[in-house]
Amino acid sequence: QVVAVYGTLSDLLSVASNKLGIKATSVYNGKGGLIDDIALIRDDDVLFVCEGEPFIDPQADGRPHEELTGSHTDWLTLNVGGRYFTTTRSTLVNKEPDSMLAHMFKDKDAWGNKQDHRGAFLIDRSPEYFEPILNYLRHGQLIVNDGINLLGVLEEARFFGIDSLIEHLEIAIKNSQPAEDHSPISRLLATPTKSELRCQGLNFSGADLSRLDLRYINFKMANLSRCNLAHANLCCANLERADLSGSVLDCANLQGVKMLCSNAEGASLKGCNFEDPSGLKANLEGANLKGVDMEGSQMTGINLRVATLKNAKLKNCNLRGATLAGTDLENCDLSGCDLQEANLRGSNVKGAIFEEMLTPLHMSQSVR
Repeated sequence: QVVAVYGTLSDLLSVASNKLGIKATSVYNGKGGLIDDIALIRDDDVLFVCEGEPFIDPQADGRPHEELTGSHTDWLTLNVGGRYFTTTRSTLVNKEPDSMLAHMFKDKDAWGNKQDHRGAFLIDRSPEYFEPILNYLRHGQLIVNDGINLLGVLEEARFFGIDSLIEHLEIAIKNSQPAEDHSPISRLLATPTKSELRCQGLNFSGADLSRLDLRYINFKMANLSRCNLAHANLCCANLERADLSGSVLDCANLQGVKMLCSNAEGASLKGCNFEDPSGLKANLEGANLKGVDMEGSQMTGINLRVATLKNAKLKNCNLRGATLAGTDLENCDLSGCDLQEANLRGSNVKGAIFEEMLTPLHMSQSVR
């Protein structure tokens, strides 16, 4: 009979039941393919309905369609984890003839495949991960919808023995993972505090390293120019020959720091603490500190021998017992500094400001 096809598959089965006087449960197309979605029906299709028995071609003397053709392109339906997939034997067999799926459906009932009440072959696997595998067998392309875990699809491909797909999936998974970050900052953040971390010669230029725990780290010859190191803990760090030009180290902990021959020209070191209670002296011998702002820093016993502090601001610094021998202090602002027992022998104090010193210079100290 000719009927209008509309609504859902259940609506069609209801109409067919009324028209034909049967209890229709299954719909097949003219080739014996089980219809599980009304969207699969075309305008010119001739449909066959039944009460659950296997499809029988009415033009083939009552013999089942599969028995007549013996063809590997016979349509069949799979029930994978409760979800129905309609495909052909050739799809499951031809592309991967050595796979489990090929062996399951190469010969009719070779594996004794179980079928549900609708005649669909039961496969107890995840339908979500099976769909990309079936599509790959259809057209040879790996297409996975958003939100589908590729690892799940890979596991299914291994289970079914789809070898060519396994390689595609492994490459896709590798490409989907973020590149391993070998940046200097990542190394700093990923290394435990107690572990030795060597960062010689690494480039941190312009990085924000403020408030980080950077104790004992070896920054020898590293590029730390224009870095933000405010409030960082650089206790006993090795900054020998490092480039700190233009960096901000305000209120940083620099107890026992090694900054021999480092370049900190134009840097800001206001309110820094160089004093180590254990007596370990901060060593800035030969450092380039031109134009630095070290106002209010605690530098008891610091070694600034032959360092260059031209035009630096050292106002209200504690330089008690500091070694300033041979230091270039030209045009420095040393007002309010505590220079008691400081060694200024051979230092250049031309144009330096010493007003309001907490402790006057001793005549025995040799200055230029």
